[in-house]
Amino acid sequence: MSDKTARATGGASVEKTIHARSGWPLLLLTFVLAAACVACIVTGATMLPPDDMPLTTPAHTMGVVLLVVGIVVLCVGPLLMLMGFFTIQPNQARVLILFGDYKGTVRDEGFHWANPFYSRSAGSTIDERTGKSTPLSTKVSLRARTYNGEHLKVNDKCGNPIEIADVIVWRVENTAKALFDVDDYNSSVHTQSETALRHVATTYAYDQMPGEPEGEITLRSNIEEVSAALKEELAVRLEKAGVVIDDARLTHLAYAPEIAQAMLRRQQADAVIAAREKIVQGAVGMVEMALGELSRKNVVDLDDERKAAMVSNLMVVLCGESDAQPVLNTGTLYQ
Repeated sequence: MSDKTARATGGASVEKTIHARSGWPLLLLTFVLAAACVACIVTGATMLPPDDMPLTTPAHTMGVVLLVVGIVVLCVGPLLMLMGFFTIQPNQARVLILFGDYKGTVRDEGFHWANPFYSRSAGSTIDERTGKSTPLSTKVSLRARTYNGEHLKVNDKCGNPIEIADVIVWRVENTAKALFDVDDYNSSVHTQSETALRHVATTYAYDQMPGEPEGEITLRSNIEEVSAALKEELAVRLEKAGVVIDDARLTHLAYAPEIAQAMLRRQQADAVIAAREKIVQGAVGMVEMALGELSRKNVVDLDDERKAAMVSNLMVVLCGESDAQPVLNTGTLYQ
């Protein structure tokens, strides 16, 4: 694969992992070089003639050469050596770029040395908040990061305006894609997070609506399924930026203020209806049990008309919201 392109099918950058030299031997070599230059300078200075005397011997000429070489090398050599040192923290990587040519990525933590002409910037990007150009560092953090999305106002599947927000945990997996395939991978994460959340919110209804099939996934009742769909959507969108999604969750979900009261009343009505259905089902069971027991034990023989009256009275007592007021019948059963 060519170092100049390092590209796969479709134009996506391919990360190449390389190993840089340890910096400790090179640091020792830098000190030795500096000491040798100082020794050359001192030796050359001692070999020079007095101030008013010309250079008449080869020793004098050698002294000048040693003095000049020592000064030049001392000013240039250690400086170049020091420019090649860099450190990598745990879960961090550095992308090596030589005159615009991607050479590879170093992921080994520790103290390293590489070509001092490797770039320390991967270009620049425009800061969204300030509008100013900011340089992109060749050091990329591989640690997991959390992004708390802003509250968005969107329409759900049924067209109801809702407010929704999410939180995602993400990290850079491919440093080449992160630096070379998108302008700013941080901004890409923020932008795609909002886009994916809007798409997921419009795919599902906020809650089960009348007339909709039972078991349909909704934003309020199926948090796990919705979060999984959001994570999958983000993974597809951010794959080009070399970013993987570890987790994605909804942090806020509510109806928009303009319809919140109306939807609250609808939910309350649904709750009242559900409670009434439960009460009626229990009352019917109790009435059925009472009639069955009376008939089985021959406590009293009731015709259909009296059974209907008894059922009516029991249903009123069992389903009524207020306490029943008993009325004593001092006559016969049919009076």
